[in-house]
Amino acid sequence: MANLFDLTGKVAVITGSSRGIGKAVAQQMAAHGAKIVVSSRKAEACEAVVAELKADGHDAIAVPCHVGKKEDLQHLVDTAIATYGQIDILVCNAATNPVYGTTADMTDEAWDKILETNVRGTFWLCNMVLPGMAEHGGGNVIVLSSIAGLRGNSVIGTYGVSKAAEAALARNLAVEWGPKNIRVNAIAPGLVRTDFAKALIEDPKRLEQAEKRTPVRRIGEPDDIAGVAVFLASQASAYVTGQTLVADGGETIS
Repeated sequence: MANLFDLTGKVAVITGSSRGIGKAVAQQMAAHGAKIVVSSRKAEACEAVVAELKADGHDAIAVPCHVGKKEDLQHLVDTAIATYGQIDILVCNAATNPVYGTTADMTDEAWDKILETNVRGTFWLCNMVLPGMAEHGGGNVIVLSSIAGLRGNSVIGTYGVSKAAEAALARNLAVEWGPKNIRVNAIAPGLVRTDFAKALIEDPKRLEQAEKRTPVRRIGEPDDIAGVAVFLASQASAYVTGQTLVADGGETIS
């Protein structure tokens, strides 16, 4: 019987994969057989992850990239294809949230940075990858959204707007590219133990409150999200497209 989660021979490009959720996705996809293109802004951080993957016997390369810069994204795509011949899996994980405060206090510059990096960068990258993916018979795109895009928030509202837009982008791309055997889905994580959530996690009182309001009584770990990504990249989810899978320990339903 075939292993529905087998990614052997697949090439996965993962943005923001030098740490946190992105790194966990890279590690788990590699463990399931994929060749990995590790990417984030800092070359040293990318190389460190590649060294770890190679030490475990996996095939990986590092391509530094700022997802807010179109030329960086094109270089990422071109290098991946020059090295491995194609891209089978694209994980749009890199994001930014430089402001913690109300929408009323949001400057034009901060608004533009969040929307350009999180939404336009994903839009650019998908448009660069999807035509080639179609030429090679199909593939999978996974966009990292957030539960912040599913409900209101008084301090990270603009980030939530960007994440809602990414989920909408995934739905539209799924409709457009489905006939070419390409599936596009989004993941909406809840609170996960990463540097992105460091301020909250390092406050014992706020951490305890977060755990209490989550049915499973814990915050997420990067591997919790990586497992969902492996599912969406594999044949296990062959009939799933255009969806936003919530992985939040039940926070949004409690």
